[in-house]
Amino acid sequence: MPTISKSINDALNAQIALELSSAHLYLSMSAYSASQNLPGAAHWLRLQWTEELAHGTKFIDYIGERGGSVTLGAIDEPVAEFDSLTDLFEQVLQHEQKVTAAINEIYGLCVSEKDYVSQALLQWYANEQVEEENSASEVLSMLRRAGDSGAGILMVDRHLAQRAGG
Repeated sequence: MPTISKSINDALNAQIALELSSAHLYLSMSAYSASQNLPGAAHWLRLQWTEELAHGTKFIDYIGERGGSVTLGAIDEPVAEFDSLTDLFEQVLQHEQKVTAAINEIYGLCVSEKDYVSQALLQWYANEQVEEENSASEVLSMLRRAGDSGAGILMVDRHLAQRAGG
């Protein structure tokens, strides 16, 4: 199999940093939720953390399989305080939209370079992002319906606790 191009290798390394930054953000959000006595949200976000670590690792393994080189970039300190659980999930959705845009950019690069193997990998990520954005949107919709109702927020939190590990 031909070696991955430098431009795609660099783009994937940047995506690894974004995926690991996502994991860091979700772990911070999980800790915040736990501190607010929202164990369901903490659970949901902890599972999101493990998914993001797996996404980053998948890119790392792929670069290695293609003869590229992995360079782990620095990740920023994540946000640790939120105005509410609704605010937190608004940030989850915005973050997932940012990740989707980054995946689409790399996919476009792979199309222009006719790297069909990388396109296949990125198609998996593109499909995963549809699921990620939809999941965040659903939670956000429930939270917006609950509004400031403590009972409503607790019901949403119980729903989040039901998320199965992946």
